[in-house]
Amino acid sequence: MLTGSIVALVTPMDKTGEIDFHALKELVEFHIKSGTSAIVAVGTTGESATLNVDDHVKVVMKTLEFADGRIPVIAGNGANSTSEAISLSKLFANSGVIAGLNVTPYYNKPSQEGLYRHFKAIAESCELPQILYNVPGRTAVDMLPETVARLAKIKNIIGIKEATGDLNRLAEIKALVADDFVLYSGDDETTCDFILQGGHGVISVTSNVAPVEMTKMCNAALNGQTDVAKAINAQLLPVHQKLFVEANPIPVKWACAELGLIPTADCRLPLTTLSDEYTSVVRDALTEAKLFS
Repeated sequence: MLTGSIVALVTPMDKTGEIDFHALKELVEFHIKSGTSAIVAVGTTGESATLNVDDHVKVVMKTLEFADGRIPVIAGNGANSTSEAISLSKLFANSGVIAGLNVTPYYNKPSQEGLYRHFKAIAESCELPQILYNVPGRTAVDMLPETVARLAKIKNIIGIKEATGDLNRLAEIKALVADDFVLYSGDDETTCDFILQGGHGVISVTSNVAPVEMTKMCNAALNGQTDVAKAINAQLLPVHQKLFVEANPIPVKWACAELGLIPTADCRLPLTTLSDEYTSVVRDALTEAKLFS
């Protein structure tokens, strides 16, 4: 069971929107040195919605190459088309990634039965372990605990990234699934309590800019060191909150550039760089969290 702080890695780009693979290599090294538990390549924070399939696959495979077995890699493989998600899963099945992170289909708003059949079809298409990803604030569909429980019975559906930020949801899911079903927070602000209440870790945006601190916080919470975990979380709280002043990953890419982790904060359209009115807000949060060296 993979626990602790897993980074939802940004995808660095140049000003023309081309992927900066040199910067990507540097980010992978940064997270290996920082003790991050694993990397998610091309999740929401990695701009999965703006990369075409070729670029999506290239980023995952380059991340694997740069990791060179030193840190586990999870591939974003979700789509709002079941057939596309199956195609991505099959591409990554024998690549070296340890699992796929599979978001609920966005925009088309399937029913709970539709969600069940979607994820079941993906899981049965290949042997790649699948992590469900529920983020209704982005997808306009909420996968309910009862549906998660049905899916958890499928052999290679191994866990969920639950990004509602509702800690009651954690308790509801825990009561319905086996002990070896992995429960990851997808909401940095509530992660400390999520782990203290029985979660196993986080797939984190904040870890892009504070990997050492997020690792320490998660490990403390996993070890029952409540006071230590809460103290670190209080330090990081401004960052948890202000990295969402505009749509993710706009603020976190700007923060990474401000900290010198990537050369530019550029995203692919329709995402833009951080609005001028928010740069001081994010910079102040980084300062308050003591992330400038």
